[in-house]
Amino acid sequence: MEQFLKESKNAMKIVATLSGKVKNELLKQMAEALRKNCDFICQENQKDMIAGEKNELSSALMDRLLLNKQRVEGMANAIEQIAMLKEPIGKVHEGWIVENGMKIEKVSVPIGVIGIIYESRPNVTSDTAALCLKSGNVCILKGGKEAENSNSAIAKILQEVLIANDLPKQIISLLPDSSREGVANLIKEDKYVDLIIPRGGEALIKFVSTNATVPVVKHDKGLCHTYVDKDADIQKALDVCVNAKCRRVGICGAMETLLVDENIAKEFLPKLFHRLKEYGTQLKGCELTRNIIEVEKATLEDYDTEYLDNILSIKVVSDLKEAIDHIAQYGSGHSDAIITENYTKAEQFLNSVDSACVYLNASTQFTDGGEFGFGAEVGISTNKLHARGPMGINELTTYKFKIYGNGQIRP
Repeated sequence: MEQFLKESKNAMKIVATLSGKVKNELLKQMAEALRKNCDFICQENQKDMIAGEKNELSSALMDRLLLNKQRVEGMANAIEQIAMLKEPIGKVHEGWIVENGMKIEKVSVPIGVIGIIYESRPNVTSDTAALCLKSGNVCILKGGKEAENSNSAIAKILQEVLIANDLPKQIISLLPDSSREGVANLIKEDKYVDLIIPRGGEALIKFVSTNATVPVVKHDKGLCHTYVDKDADIQKALDVCVNAKCRRVGICGAMETLLVDENIAKEFLPKLFHRLKEYGTQLKGCELTRNIIEVEKATLEDYDTEYLDNILSIKVVSDLKEAIDHIAQYGSGHSDAIITENYTKAEQFLNSVDSACVYLNASTQFTDGGEFGFGAEVGISTNKLHARGPMGINELTTYKFKIYGNGQIRP
């Protein structure tokens, strides 16, 4: 492990000095390499899919795991979009001259060596590798064992591009020891690793946060809410709620709990019930909900659960304040939405809900780096420091102060 990390640290010195032009050319070559090797990637992914079926992974996890020609093309497109973003390194945030004549600049620089621990989705391998390369960082990737063949194939293809350009393959690498012990060692190697980004289940996040000595930015659970206010446009609310729950049930931006104002519940819930019935969504609700539509009884544990599946908890609330209080108690600080035509209530919700992303009249499934114009994201941070929400290339930088003097000495 130590030798591997030394090589990663040495590679950091090289990638940190690459010009924007060189990095963009590498990214374009990587996108094309994914397209050329699409059949190989899909063949390796099929091994993971077969193993997933044997291990009885849920349909939502199988969907996250699947790669096909369309999804590989999406991975290549994401890399090309990252290449087109403005260069994040060397950006002067501000500059000034102090009384003694020294010129000071605050300039963006790479973070260094970043360890990224993730589960299920193999496209994360190419997304995070591209984001780290664009921002001048070395990445050490540790994907879930369920995507082991897919991740290895993708990493190998990206490394071949680096090697063909006389660059160290350690700029993008998979953690050689992918066991729990390997992860436990990695997150304590603060001599070599500058940041850990865990994204996955609650148990993984807790393990990393509790045991790491390397700084951690958490991609914590996405217990996302949508509140339908009494002043909502019914059709708009139906469309947004169905999308927020059913577009892809296994992603962190999917709605897990629906809150409905009691003044609109009798009109809204039966219509939503029929729409969600088409998708086979399992519904759970409070007593007020069950008086209106026939659903299972929701427990307090349900309101505290990130299903990542085609299940939705519903609660009828008395007003906006109760909705905000419910989100404060059960939310994970990820993404929450209000559906209303009342501007005053909208602003109260957006200002009061303490989440990374707060929406008015839109689906929480938009919490995604690509949708925000970042090309992709390395994770959705539920931290407040140093990054929050979708983490793109700018969130993978830090800064230093450059001071230009002319012989000044401190009195």
